[in-house]
Amino acid sequence: MLHPEIESLDRDAIKALQAQKLTALGDRLAASPDWCEHFAGAGMQPRDLAAADGLAGAPTMEKSDLRARYPFPMLTVDTTRVARFFATSGTTGLPVMFGFTDNDLHRLLAVQVARQLYCIGVRPGDRTYQGYGYGLWIGGPAHDLGLEELGATCFPVGPGRSELVVQWLRDQAWEVATASPLFLAHLVRVAGDNGIDPKKDWKLRIAVIGGQGVSRAFREHLEAEMPAGFRAFGSYGTTESGGPNIGISCPFSHDRDEMHLISEDTVITEILDPDTLEPVAPGEVGEIVVTTLDKEASPVVRWRTRDLVQLSEKPYDCECGRHGMPTIGRIIGRSDDMLKVRGVIVYPSQIEDVIAGTPGTVKEAWQIYVDTVDGSPHSMSVAIECEAGYNGDPPDLADIVARSLSSRLGLKVPVECHRQGTLPRYEAKAKRVLLKEQS
Repeated sequence: MLHPEIESLDRDAIKALQAQKLTALGDRLAASPDWCEHFAGAGMQPRDLAAADGLAGAPTMEKSDLRARYPFPMLTVDTTRVARFFATSGTTGLPVMFGFTDNDLHRLLAVQVARQLYCIGVRPGDRTYQGYGYGLWIGGPAHDLGLEELGATCFPVGPGRSELVVQWLRDQAWEVATASPLFLAHLVRVAGDNGIDPKKDWKLRIAVIGGQGVSRAFREHLEAEMPAGFRAFGSYGTTESGGPNIGISCPFSHDRDEMHLISEDTVITEILDPDTLEPVAPGEVGEIVVTTLDKEASPVVRWRTRDLVQLSEKPYDCECGRHGMPTIGRIIGRSDDMLKVRGVIVYPSQIEDVIAGTPGTVKEAWQIYVDTVDGSPHSMSVAIECEAGYNGDPPDLADIVARSLSSRLGLKVPVECHRQGTLPRYEAKAKRVLLKEQS
């Protein structure tokens, strides 16, 4: 553990620390007219967070709450104190800006990411390919900060430049990668096209994969393409929570396809029923809702991520000893990505499970096409790619996937199979579901 004084606390001690910080957060927010107005909508004031049930009664937040206060929503410091702004993806509507003070960056985010990296086995001096994006997206800069805090050696390439990266991975013996799982899978293919065998020519032993949820089958396929002993550890975070700072797999939870909520001393993560907003029980699925405790600029209280996850059956029993930091499963999908087709609920992650587990498919390349009537899903089909070296016929591969989908979903889904390289590739978050309105 990088911070044993925090990571080894039991759950009661973590909750006591959270209560102290909630009181301080309420005092800070009470000085903000925007925040006072937000709480007043629920008949509360920010300082009510100090009560035992203060957080449970506080109003939730969504993008509409922030866009209503454009351009710098809920900013709690003067813009002159903001060292840097980051933004949400903005896939629908204007991106939302979030400010970070120097303290937010170097004494909060850097420490949060360094803790995650250490948890999965990154150590000072490890040569690290940093493959997350830069610009207004927080992924790349956050990992730069965490690697610097930890003392690892960073090669900040970002996504792209694939033919150079696969060569540098060989020639410069990089040991760690931080990248989208889809882009890492893409690099494996580029390596093969350039006569490089990742299993023999690369020295990678660890990857931090995030920015896009993937199935266990996809992760295991990716690990099998790498040097012996390589592990791809899942991570999770959001711009709103302050960066890639919420969840990370430890070596034990990785084997169960789970993650620790490893920043519970600085970010409260609730797993709530998306309809009732009540906490879910172990083993149940809920929405991730976050509250930032220590962030100076642009904090959030009960931010609804719309990301759905299963709370572990035994969330406080991990063998690593982080008993105060519960475990959750991988991200199942988003509540707003859930499809209900002919009465059957479908998540894109279920489609990926089938494709990733079918030999001959290109694991990172697939799409869901949904025909809608009056905005509601009416029918769906799936497009896949066939590996260039596949010995069978593409229509037969499509039939295999279609039968597996029917068995998994209880729904007949037409599947079309394309040659490798036909479907879109994504460096970060993939847009898997494409909607089409029927006339």
